[in-house]
Amino acid sequence: MICALGDLHVYYETYGDGLPVLMIHGYGIDHHVMTGCMEPIFAVRRGWKRIYFDLPGMGETNAPGWLRTADQMLDIVIAFSEQVIPNEGFLAVGESYGGYLARGLVHHKPERLNGILLICPVIIADREQRSLPPKRVFVKDTELLASIKPGAEKRMFERTIVMQDKRRWARFQQDIIPGMRTKDKAFIERFMEGGYGFSFDVDDLKRPFAQPSLVLCGRQDTSVGYLDALKIINQYPRGTFAVLDKAGHGLEVEQETVFNCMVNEWLDRVEEQAE
Repeated sequence: MICALGDLHVYYETYGDGLPVLMIHGYGIDHHVMTGCMEPIFAVRRGWKRIYFDLPGMGETNAPGWLRTADQMLDIVIAFSEQVIPNEGFLAVGESYGGYLARGLVHHKPERLNGILLICPVIIADREQRSLPPKRVFVKDTELLASIKPGAEKRMFERTIVMQDKRRWARFQQDIIPGMRTKDKAFIERFMEGGYGFSFDVDDLKRPFAQPSLVLCGRQDTSVGYLDALKIINQYPRGTFAVLDKAGHGLEVEQETVFNCMVNEWLDRVEEQAE
C-alpha cells in the first residue's frame, strides 16, 4: 500500500488486527529486516496489527529532494503514523537507525506510545563518538564465504555478522539484501554526510518514558556498540536492557531464540498494562 504525504509516497504493508505496532527498519535497507524477525513471533500471537514501511530513499519509498535532515525524517515518521494510525496508541519497534528514529518518537510523541522495542539501536549518530567493541567472529564457515560472490553484500555480511554460517547467510539474503539492492544510493550517501543526526538531544526527555520497553544490544556489535545504550537506562524505568553475547549487528538472527523469548516477554508486559 501507499501512504501519500505530499510528493512523498511511503510504501507499507500491514498484517493482522489489534493494537498497532509500527516497525522502523535500519539505514540503507528496508522493511524486510523487520518482517524477517518479527513475523515469526506474531505468527503465534493474536491481537496485534503490524505495520511495516520503507523509509524514504529505501525499499519502495521515494526520496524527495527537500529531505536532507534527520529532523525531517522524524517528521515523516510522525506524519505517517498519524495518517496510518489515527487517534490510537501504538508500539514502536526500531532496528539500528530505526531505533534512533523510534527514540525520536519517545522525545516528540510519548503520549502516543504504549511501549518501545529497540534492536541494536543507534545511540550516538556520529560513528566516531561511539564506544565500539573489538571485532570478533565466533563462527566462520570458510566454504560458505568462498562461495559468496565478492561485493558489497558479502562485505556487509562479514562486517556485521559474528555467526557466519549457512543459516545466518540465508536470513541475510532474505532480510537484508533486498533493501541493499533497492536503496537510492545517491540519497543514502548525501543524507549520511549531512543529515543523519538530529539537531536536538533525543535522550533529553521532559520525563522518563514509563511504558514497557526493551533494549537489545549485541556484545560484539562493532556498528553501534552496546555501552552507549546503557547510559540511557534511567530514561526508561520500565525498560529491560540486555546485552547478548555472541551477537553483533544481526542480533535478532545470531541469537534468535533469546531474541524471540525476550520480545514475547515484552509483549506480555504491554498486554498486562493494557488490561
